[in-house]
Amino acid sequence: MSVLDSKNLDVVLDVRVQVTVQLGSCELPMREIFELTPGSVLQLKQHAKDPVGLYVNGRLIAYGEVVVVEDNFGIKITELVGNDHG
Repeated sequence: MSVLDSKNLDVVLDVRVQVTVQLGSCELPMREIFELTPGSVLQLKQHAKDPVGLYVNGRLIAYGEVVVVEDNFGIKITELVGNDHG
């Protein structure tokens, strides 16, 4: 790797990206969306023991399990998603 390539890589590695953890999802008719109030509970399709998805800029890159780190939620990576499916 040339010096120029190394500098370019350093610039890219410092770029901030949006990291999102998706706990689950569900589908509801719009009627039920309009009826949501504080205290409403939505049941997600995922089971409590299912892994959560880790997304970087909207693209799934890994699965993990939810953990608590110093009173904050975190994710412990359990599986990286391969890039072999497009």
